[in-house]
Amino acid sequence: MRYVTIPKTNLKVPTICFGTGEIGSSLDREISFQLFDCYMEQGGNFFDTAHNYGDWVPNIERNISEKTLGAWIKARKNREKVIIATKGGHADLDKEQLGRNSRKELQKDIEDSLLALQIDTIDLYYIHKDYPEFSVDEIIETLNDAVKAGKIRYFAAANMKVHRLRAAQEYARAKGLIGFSADQMFWNAGVLEDLPFHSPICSWMDEGLYAYHLETGMAAIPYQSVAFGIFHFMHNHNLDEMNPDFRGFYNLPETEKRYQRIVEVMHQTGLSITKVVLGYLICRPFVTIPVVGVRNSMEQLIDNCSASDVKLPDELVNYIETGQR
Repeated sequence: MRYVTIPKTNLKVPTICFGTGEIGSSLDREISFQLFDCYMEQGGNFFDTAHNYGDWVPNIERNISEKTLGAWIKARKNREKVIIATKGGHADLDKEQLGRNSRKELQKDIEDSLLALQIDTIDLYYIHKDYPEFSVDEIIETLNDAVKAGKIRYFAAANMKVHRLRAAQEYARAKGLIGFSADQMFWNAGVLEDLPFHSPICSWMDEGLYAYHLETGMAAIPYQSVAFGIFHFMHNHNLDEMNPDFRGFYNLPETEKRYQRIVEVMHQTGLSITKVVLGYLICRPFVTIPVVGVRNSMEQLIDNCSASDVKLPDELVNYIETGQR
């Protein structure tokens, strides 16, 4: 796989990141370990997890995604070969309206993640959700203290609106502190009809955020990068089998138009639908590293990883997005 360095860090990672939202819960430990091994065999090393991944599944041990990833790292004795990104500061799932980005809460989440992952330092730590009632000053100070303590190496934003992201970076510069090294948002080739997950607390790649990434060169690490598979469902003529809630996020007529342009690009380039859909993200003027989730299919994982080397010309990326050549 093609590797890039996340700007302002020494984290060298592939352009496809392994998302672990299903790990340890929908996917048991044995399958999870097999998928991790397969990703490494493809040349991958970048794993994205979170303090609360899997907590939404009834009767599953809390923090199971991190714990499963940590058990695999310990079993394979490969800590020095992998880059681990995790997240904290998410509201409790039964109290979504109550933010958790205070110093005390972030410190607890970091400690919990270190324990679950069975590691001494987290390579990239995300603020999972941004709650406006918490000062970006306190968040930056707290994360800098965690870096000084050796608990995290670098940190990033997730689901943060551009004005908050800019304010955080300006505060860090003014105080001579480390700022965010990357940004994670909901982003794919689909056209949104509604807010991602119907939540105003989620961020997506809108014009303002895209302009900020162009201006600063900050890395983007988008989640839901294949739009829950909507283009694959369209390609296989079985869109009715897609989860209706996820399908409802998208303006289907406009997304269908993009799908038709994706098909044209496939025919023009000879690339698979996976390579075009992920290439739409990877081939940007700033470092972009899509996070891909995997069910229980090695073939799906290998297919996703194969997109790492794609190089779509700017005009084709623009054509998919705007219909203009």
